[in-house]
Amino acid sequence: MTIPETSAPLPAAPAPAAASTGTEPAAVVRGAIPAGTTGGSPQQRNARRRSSRRAPARRTLTYAVLVVAVSATLLPFAWMFLGAFKTQGELLRRPITWWPEQPTLDNFLVWFNELHIGTFFLNSVVVAVFTVLGNLLFCSMVGYALAKMDFPGKRFLFLLVMVMLMVPGVVTFVPLFVMVSKLGLVSTYPALILPFLAAPMGVFLMRQFIMGIPDSLIEAARIDGAGELRTFLRIVMPLCGPPLATLGILTFLGSWNNFLWPLVVAQTEDMYTLPVALSLYSTGQNATDYGLLLAGSVLVITPIILLFVSLQRYFIQGVAATGIK
Repeated sequence: MTIPETSAPLPAAPAPAAASTGTEPAAVVRGAIPAGTTGGSPQQRNARRRSSRRAPARRTLTYAVLVVAVSATLLPFAWMFLGAFKTQGELLRRPITWWPEQPTLDNFLVWFNELHIGTFFLNSVVVAVFTVLGNLLFCSMVGYALAKMDFPGKRFLFLLVMVMLMVPGVVTFVPLFVMVSKLGLVSTYPALILPFLAAPMGVFLMRQFIMGIPDSLIEAARIDGAGELRTFLRIVMPLCGPPLATLGILTFLGSWNNFLWPLVVAQTEDMYTLPVALSLYSTGQNATDYGLLLAGSVLVITPIILLFVSLQRYFIQGVAATGIK
């Protein structure tokens, strides 16, 4: 005799979940997103594939544009450098030639042997160095006073500096020459240096950077008994490396390339600077010696390029820190 089954069959145990291999997202392991659909819908995945294919093309186009821009910028310098080794006849030939057919050093030898470029180079170095040192010192001092000191007329003085930034140099050219002439400084180093020892741009640059130095550092120095001069020299100046490098480069460029003021003030040959000598000796009344002009240009810009390459890191930091556009 058999006994009939009266109980319902037990439900089958669920199959164990597959172990995660570590490659599926957590949502797929938990069952929130079905396997095989990771990353969204097919349309979204196709859009991402198209975007990933476009990225190299976009990058290539960007590099191509940059290469064209850099080439257009460097093209005049390349022509100047190659032309310095050409003869006058080759420079005037049409169509033009890029590479010198018969390279020559005659243009450089004229500068060194006949025109005594060493004297002009020394004058430019002396004027540029003392102008840079004066701006680094005086612009820093005025910038520190405007940023961290309280005194009557502070706002008016800063407003005056900003107004001077907007005044063209041509406006003050004649009065400045008259003053230098009355003092008997024509054809001297002071006449070339003194008018440019403190530039409004330098004052503004240093003031903007020193404003970012915490007041607690300066207050701590004052509490310890340091005077304003010692605080400036021992606390503020060591922190101003980037803006000082930026100011130094900008001032050196302006002084080294200055042409009109030295042309008027330096009335004797022994006080000519490089830009003045380059203009007077390579350009005659009836013709221009282009080979001599290009060779002199190479000699003039070489120190500028070396200076900028050696200090470009500090220049970029200073521009970024002071917010100059």
